[in-house]
Amino acid sequence: MTELARRAGVSVKAAAHEVARLVEAGLLADRRAGNLRLVRRGPETPLTRPLTDLLAVTYGAVPVLTDALSGVPGVEAAYIYGSWAARYKGEAGPVPGDVDVLVVGAADLDVLDEVARGAGRRLGREVAIHRVGSGSGAAPPANDAFLASVRTRPIVELELAAGGAA
Repeated sequence: MTELARRAGVSVKAAAHEVARLVEAGLLADRRAGNLRLVRRGPETPLTRPLTDLLAVTYGAVPVLTDALSGVPGVEAAYIYGSWAARYKGEAGPVPGDVDVLVVGAADLDVLDEVARGAGRRLGREVAIHRVGSGSGAAPPANDAFLASVRTRPIVELELAAGGAA
């Protein structure tokens, strides 16, 4: 529960309350293992597929891209930017048609293209990955309008597992 609350950015009490409601509704199932409360998807119901798809489209980009980019050699950091990041951060606007990702490092472009295609299939929308070299994120060159623009808009940092950079 603590990990779920941390990932959702809410209190443990708030997460526990929402999980209890979803368990009661049959959308989740839980069990105790010692002092741990383990939560998983509930039994298949008519709501399972549509809700899963809705969650994947609205919030799925972070876990899907975190998983897809973790361990990719040469990836030092990754961020979602553009309209998807803006909606995720609470800006009003139309549903984004794609997900823009900024990768920092020296990852192979062909590998990043494959990551983008795979993530796009999982999310049901186009994923575009733009790679910049190390050090470009914190202080972009004065003439780099793209990075300057990215830095002025909402971004979502992906917490990649260690071992990506090589």
